Amino acid sequence: MRTLPPLSAVRVFEAAARHQSFTQAAAELGMTQAAVSYQIKLLEQRLGVPLFLRAKRRVQLSEPGRRAASLVSAGLDQIADAFSGLLADNDGVLTVSTTQTFASEWLAPRVGAFQLARPQLAVRLNSENNIIDFAQAEVDVGIRICGDPSIWPGLRSHFLFRLHGTPLCSPDFRDRHEIRTPADLLRVPRITPDDYWWDLWFNAVGVPAPEKQTGGIRLDAQAMEGNAAMAGAGVAILTPVFWRGAVANGALVQLFPEVNIEPRSYWLVYPDYKRLQPKIVAFRDWLLSEVRRMAANESAAIFEPPPGIAAAG
Repeated sequence: MRTLPPLSAVRVFEAAARHQSFTQAAAELGMTQAAVSYQIKLLEQRLGVPLFLRAKRRVQLSEPGRRAASLVSAGLDQIADAFSGLLADNDGVLTVSTTQTFASEWLAPRVGAFQLARPQLAVRLNSENNIIDFAQAEVDVGIRICGDPSIWPGLRSHFLFRLHGTPLCSPDFRDRHEIRTPADLLRVPRITPDDYWWDLWFNAVGVPAPEKQTGGIRLDAQAMEGNAAMAGAGVAILTPVFWRGAVANGALVQLFPEVNIEPRSYWLVYPDYKRLQPKIVAFRDWLLSEVRRMAANESAAIFEPPPGIAAAG
């Protein structure tokens, strides 16, 4: 185990030795001259040797002080180099953790513009549905789903939009099965038919929820469900804002205007201690501006936080 003097006093000693002046050291460190003198005195008492020779209105290094000064200065330079290297590596990469569907259907098509505006920053998307631990994973920000982000202590959170779903399918599938009313969905193949979103949506439109199906396609990510729906495998209940491109190019159609809105929402989160990092601030501001831009063309209801939940915390 190393026996080290107080590093605050070592830092004061290095500055005073470099300037050969307590006054200039105090100005550099943002301290008073008396505080510098006190730190040097504590260090001398701990070591049992004088580090400076005092004369009227001036100080100069003693012989022990001169021997220590060059080594201390080199040591502090090495410490600074070690941490500046870590900071440089950290500042150059932004790692975003989010769900597979949010990453592939919403974030990936947009994040290129953010990165191009900051060519010095590399953006890495970590798409997985498991919630990550910021203390263990090398992740800067996360986009997570929950009802109340206060369940995550130590994290800053910013509301993005509510979870919502409605049935979508390919135009050909709709026409072949003559889907005209919500009740028609009870007689056609539905993708992941045991997804509880189906029950919520049927209840919202006044159609009795169907009995549980034993057959059919079951997928564990909305990204796969949307692609299966585009391929004509059935009707999927999807989040419309993720599939606006597919609807615009005719690969999917939204069958009915009714959209079920959940209490849960998407949130941008990051550790409180990272809140002032420039890359975090830049990504937060860009993401929130993208959500506001999207909101101009969507139902206002999905951009309102659940009752009693603050939009940022």
